[in-house]
Amino acid sequence: MAEIVHGRKACATNPLKSSAPLGAALAYLGMEGSVPLLHGSQGCTSFALTLAVRHFKEAIPLQTTAMDEVATILGGAGNLEEAILNLHKRMKPRFIGIASTALVETRGEDYVGELGTILRKNASLRGTSIVYASTPDYAGALEDGWSRAVAAIIDALVEPGGAIGPLSRQVNILPGVHQTTADIEEIVAIVEAFGLSPMVLPDISGSLDGTVPSQYQPTTWGGARPEQVARMGQALHTIAIGEHMRHPAGRLRERTGVPVTLFPTLLGLEAGDRLVSLLMELSGRTAPARLRRQRSQLEDAMLDGHFFFGGRRVAIGSDPDLLYGLAAFFHVMGAEVVAAVASTGNSALLERIPTQRVVIGDLQDLEDAAAAAGAELLVTNSHGRQAAERLHLPHLRVGFPIFDRIGSTHRCTAGYRGTRDLIFEVANIAQAGLHAHGPGDFADVLPGEKEASHACAPVAAG
Repeated sequence: MAEIVHGRKACATNPLKSSAPLGAALAYLGMEGSVPLLHGSQGCTSFALTLAVRHFKEAIPLQTTAMDEVATILGGAGNLEEAILNLHKRMKPRFIGIASTALVETRGEDYVGELGTILRKNASLRGTSIVYASTPDYAGALEDGWSRAVAAIIDALVEPGGAIGPLSRQVNILPGVHQTTADIEEIVAIVEAFGLSPMVLPDISGSLDGTVPSQYQPTTWGGARPEQVARMGQALHTIAIGEHMRHPAGRLRERTGVPVTLFPTLLGLEAGDRLVSLLMELSGRTAPARLRRQRSQLEDAMLDGHFFFGGRRVAIGSDPDLLYGLAAFFHVMGAEVVAAVASTGNSALLERIPTQRVVIGDLQDLEDAAAAAGAELLVTNSHGRQAAERLHLPHLRVGFPIFDRIGSTHRCTAGYRGTRDLIFEVANIAQAGLHAHGPGDFADVLPGEKEASHACAPVAAG
């Protein structure tokens, strides 16, 4: 069991975490025809928007209630109402997801009640799904905001008490914020291989997957439709991925009675086997030949790649669920996690991470721990690139944001195929750092050692 160490620094010198409102906005982007709305100042939204655009390389329809000094003191209900009406008139969204910020949460207004008043007063809004989630910046990080937003969507849109029909083949999928668009596509393909019908919430694989619409779209293009979300209570089962999805999965189970299975991670052979076993049980079918072959390919990749993992010292910094999945992956492959830094301590999985201790801190903590432990690989988001340069370490980019590489949203690490590809990626990083030996390597060898080394060298013919 890992020791959890909470940092006591006065400030984060190189922050690791992204804010909860941004996590909520990313979840809202997984709804079709959506516009996320941050209730706070313009600065809060512009910073979040910059990170999202740089990561996804897409247009992000993130809006703000633009709170100023006067509204902060006298109350922001007017700004909230004006923003909703403007968005409804100009962008015509099907879904508006509202996330609070520290600015309005600190004041302590009843924004849920005020939102209800706004909806009752404006009949024109009745065809638009509007959801509010409390996500102050000072409480939690990216995972927490995503979790609260998904729970708010479930509470607002899912029809309660849906009985499972005898012919129901739907399986609800609640992906975590650490799943990429490629991860979600792979999970959907695995579920469909068993003749089941996946319903993903939120589904960024349909809205942030890099497709280009035929005409300008002011809202998200693709994602989960509100009418689909309403019918999640008719599903056969719910699969949630990541500890931070335990709360929304629990809310869905309480509201509908649909049973839930939570997977801490879908990275690794064992996790893939657990998922396939569950789907076999739900569908009554055996695993298809394609998945059996992918499993065999993963076993071969583990055999081929373990030479480059064995004994390698790894430092990882990320959000808790991603940290747990990556640490378990490296541990199984024979590497040693010598430094682990989490963005927040709001996860029961942190104690199960295979390392001596987990620090709740920032990228400076990761850099210091990696240097002290003699790490050979740094694993974190793009903000860790300067630390990797200073430590002269290879840098495996994971999590959010990744803005100095293209195609990160299409990297798959879920299931057999995703795990296989990650093994290849890490092994190739290790191979790229191996020293190519040549005649010049003997330049600094002592004369006696040089003669001995030549005596052992083969004699060329002729």
